[in-house]
Amino acid sequence: MSTDYQPADDNLRMDAGGLLRAIWVRLPRIVLVTALLLAATFAILMFVPKTFESSASLLVEARDSSYTRSAADTGASSGSSVNAEALISSQIELIKSRDLLLEVVDSQKLRSVPEFSGAGFNPIASVLALTGRKPEARSLDETVLANLSDRMTVIRERDSAVISVFVRSTDPELAASIANAVAEAHVARRAAQSVADTTDAKIWLQGEIDKLRTKVNAADKRVADYKVENGLFVGSNATPVTDQALSTVTQQIADAQQKKNDALSRAELIRGLVQSGQPLDGVSDVRNSVVISSLLQTSANLQAELAQRSTTLLNGHPTIKALRAQVAELDSQIRAESRKVADSLEAEASVQADLEQKLRDELTRAQIASGDATQGGVTLDGLQREAKAQRDLLETYLARFNDAEARSVATSALPDVRIVAEAAASAVPSSPKTALILGAVGFVALVLQAGAVLFGELMSGRALIERQAYAAVEEAMLTDDADAAAEPEAAIPMPKPTGSPRDDLGRLSEAVSGRQLRTVLLANVGERDEVTLVIDRLVEDALNAGLSCVVVDAGSGDISQAQGLSDLAAERCDYGDVVQRASEDLAEVSWGRLATIDRRSARPATLVEALADIYHVVIVDTGRVGMTSSLPLFADIRAGVVLVAADTASVQSVVAARADIKSLGLEVGRVVTLPTERVAAVA
Repeated sequence: MSTDYQPADDNLRMDAGGLLRAIWVRLPRIVLVTALLLAATFAILMFVPKTFESSASLLVEARDSSYTRSAADTGASSGSSVNAEALISSQIELIKSRDLLLEVVDSQKLRSVPEFSGAGFNPIASVLALTGRKPEARSLDETVLANLSDRMTVIRERDSAVISVFVRSTDPELAASIANAVAEAHVARRAAQSVADTTDAKIWLQGEIDKLRTKVNAADKRVADYKVENGLFVGSNATPVTDQALSTVTQQIADAQQKKNDALSRAELIRGLVQSGQPLDGVSDVRNSVVISSLLQTSANLQAELAQRSTTLLNGHPTIKALRAQVAELDSQIRAESRKVADSLEAEASVQADLEQKLRDELTRAQIASGDATQGGVTLDGLQREAKAQRDLLETYLARFNDAEARSVATSALPDVRIVAEAAASAVPSSPKTALILGAVGFVALVLQAGAVLFGELMSGRALIERQAYAAVEEAMLTDDADAAAEPEAAIPMPKPTGSPRDDLGRLSEAVSGRQLRTVLLANVGERDEVTLVIDRLVEDALNAGLSCVVVDAGSGDISQAQGLSDLAAERCDYGDVVQRASEDLAEVSWGRLATIDRRSARPATLVEALADIYHVVIVDTGRVGMTSSLPLFADIRAGVVLVAADTASVQSVVAARADIKSLGLEVGRVVTLPTERVAAVA
C-alpha cells in the first residue's frame, strides 16, 4: 500500500468523540469557572434592591342600558363611532397623561417618597458632569412624573377590552396603592368628563328651547289665522266641512235616484199585471191599499159562495149568474184601483227625480267649494307641517334637557371605563429574577467555555479526521498486515494473457497503468470468464507498474467464507472488515456471506470511494448487464464504465447493453472485445 497518501479536504470530518473527550478533560475547570460566576452573580444580586409589581385592571365598554340611557335615545344605539382599537388606545394615552399622573402624585404624596422624588443615578449625567456639561435641572414635579412613568406600564390585554396598569416599587404596599390610585383617578376623570359634556349640552339645549318656543307659537298662530281667513273648518273625525257636505249631498243623490227607480219599477209591474189579467194580490203596493184590500176580501167571499152554490145549482141558474157578475165587477174595480196605485208610484218617482236634480245642483256648488278648500288646504298643510316640525323638535329638546338636568349630578355619571380588578400587594419581588438570572449566567458560562474548547480543538486540527469509511479501511490495512501476509499470494489468479498488445484489453491496461483511469466498473455481456481475464490483465499490469490495486467483487454472486460486500450493504460488518489483503499492494473485497446485495444501501459506493483514495487502482466487477447488475449501486461515484464482450457477441446485444447502462445515468467509456480462444485458454 502507498504510504504517501494524504486524504483530500472534502474527505475530512469532525471527530465528535474527540470533541467530547476534550470537553470532558476540561470539565472540572468549566464547572469551577461556572460556579465562581454564579457565586459572584448571586452576591451582586444580594445588593440589588428588590422591586415589587402590582397591577389593576380596567374594562373599557359602554355602560348605557334601558334604565340609564336618555329617553330620546331609547330606540337608538348609543355606541361610539370610534372603533374599539382606537378607543382602547385613547384610554391608554389618557391614563399616561400628565394631568392624571399629577392627580396620583398629589393623592399618594409621592413628592415626599425618596424613591420617586430622587433623581437617581444617571450614567449619562455623570459623564456630562465630568466633562463640565451638567444637564439642565428639573423641577420636583418633573422628577416625580419621570420616575412614576418609568415605574408604570399600561398595556392592553390581548384580544380583549381590558387595560392593565402595572406599577413597580420597592414597597409592595405602595406599588398596589399607586396602581389603584391610577385606575380610580382615570375612572373619576372619565366620569367628570361625562358630567361636563352633559352640563354643556344642557346649557346649549336651554338656549335652543327658548328659541323654539317662540317659533312654535308663531307657527301655530299662522295656521289658525289661515283657517279663519279661508273658512277651512274641520268637522268631526278631523274632516273638513266642505268634504263632509260634499259627501252628504252625494249620498242624498244616490238615495233619491234609488227611490225613483224603485217607484217606476213597481208602477210598471202593476200595469203589466193589470193588462195581462193576472192576479194582483202578490204585489205589496196593491195589498197595502185599503180599498183594494177590501175589494179583494169581498171578491174572495163571493168566490167562496159561488163555489158552494155550484155544487147544487147548474151554471145557468140565476143565482150562479148573479154571483159571477158580482165577481167580475169586483175584479174590474180592483184593476181600476191598481191603476191608481201605479199612477201614485209614478208621481212619487217624478218627485224623486225633481229632488235628484236639485241635489245635483247642490253637488255642483259643493264641488266648487271643495275645490277652493283643497287649494287652500295645500297651503294649510304646509303651515301645519312646519308647525308640527317645530313642535316635535321642541319636545325632543325638552326631553333631552330634562335628562341632561338629571344627569348633571356627579354621582349619576356612568363612564365608559370601570375597575374590574384592584391591585394587591405582591409578596414575591418582580425583579431581580434571581433564579432566572442565575440560570442564564450558568447557561451562558457553560456554552461560552464549551464553545471556546471546541473552537480551540477545531483550530488546532485535532478534531478533524478522515471519514469513517477511510479510517476503517486504513485501520484494517495497518492491523491485519500479519494475517494478510500469511495468505497465499495467488488469491487472485493471474495467468499470462496472450494476444496483441494493441488490442482493446491492451489499450485499457495501458490507460489504467498510466493512471488515466483510477476506478474501473466492469460490466460484461457474455460469460464471467471474460471479466476474469480482464481483471487478471489489469491487476498484473498495474502491479508491474508499481501501483497498488484492489479488486471488488460486486457481480459474481459467489458466497464466500469471509465477510464481503453483501455483508457490508446489510450493515452486518464495518468497512475495514471486508477488505482482505492479498499482498502489500494488492487487496480484494469478496462477494460475502449473503446471496444478494441490498441495492438500497449506499455503503458499497462509499467503500469504493474510500478505496479510490487509498489505492491507485480500484477494479469493480458489477456482473452481467441486466436486472441482476450491481451498476446502480455505483451510479453516483466518479468511475469509468468498461463493457466486456467476446468477439462472438452480436452487435445487437452490445447496443442493448450500452442502452441499459445509459438508462442508469452512466456512459460506457470503453468496449473491450476479447477473442474466443483467449477466453477459452483462461477457462
